Amino acid sequence: MTTLDRPRPALRSPAPPSPAIRPPWWLRLSVPIGFLGIAASLAGILVDRVYADETPNWQAQAVGQDIANLVVLPVLLVLAYAAARGSRPAALAWAGTVVYAAYAYAIYAFAVHFGPLFLVYVAVLGASVWALGGFLTSEASTPVRPSGSRLTRFASLLLLGTAALFALMWVAQDLPAMVDGTRSQELQDTGLLTNPVHVLDLAFFLPASALAGVLLRRGSAWGARLAPIVLTAMASISLGILTLMVVSAARDLDASPVVAAVIGVLGIVQAATAWLLVRGQRT
Repeated sequence: MTTLDRPRPALRSPAPPSPAIRPPWWLRLSVPIGFLGIAASLAGILVDRVYADETPNWQAQAVGQDIANLVVLPVLLVLAYAAARGSRPAALAWAGTVVYAAYAYAIYAFAVHFGPLFLVYVAVLGASVWALGGFLTSEASTPVRPSGSRLTRFASLLLLGTAALFALMWVAQDLPAMVDGTRSQELQDTGLLTNPVHVLDLAFFLPASALAGVLLRRGSAWGARLAPIVLTAMASISLGILTLMVVSAARDLDASPVVAAVIGVLGIVQAATAWLLVRGQRT
């Protein structure tokens, strides 16, 4: 039998390409959150009309927040891309930046005078809340094995301590004015009816921080989920506080460099702790 008579092996047809995994709907909301938020922040910095009706103090704070947005929102988009490719740490950090977006744009929507960006603020706020809700719903079916390391104990204390510290600070500002029947100095400076930061913190964010700290300390899977999310949001909010204080100082408004330094250090500690937690996340 010659080589010409030998049967040739059948050619294998190429394997069909694997279908692309489509990101969940709540992760796709990162696109409007990121791009609308970036556009609104650029407009707030560059267009005087946006904050024309605000007091000088509140204008400075709004512009400072816009600057922080231009740092955090691009990070949100990058984390969303990594999460869509299956990164668990990126998904948790992404959720923290979404909490930040909801927090910041709730303030814009409720505490900035009605103007050309009102519906943009509402859109970013709504998309952020829905994205966070979708993510947390999906987390209910994601198994997590919490670890009992020194890091988790430190993170628990950081969450509880931060919640207690800021709750005491805000109550110490609000309670005397309530008893005296006057408006606090901060409300006089900003021209606001109430302080939206105090409302969001005392009603939602600080209780969530305390809950995450308690659950993490007890070894709960939900503590392991929530702790890095809240710490990432805290670090992002700390950046916003730092930038608004820098803008206020640049405009010769009251801004303490000591407070700015403390907030900056606290933000770094929060970010580092969140990063270490998500790196050690086990599912």
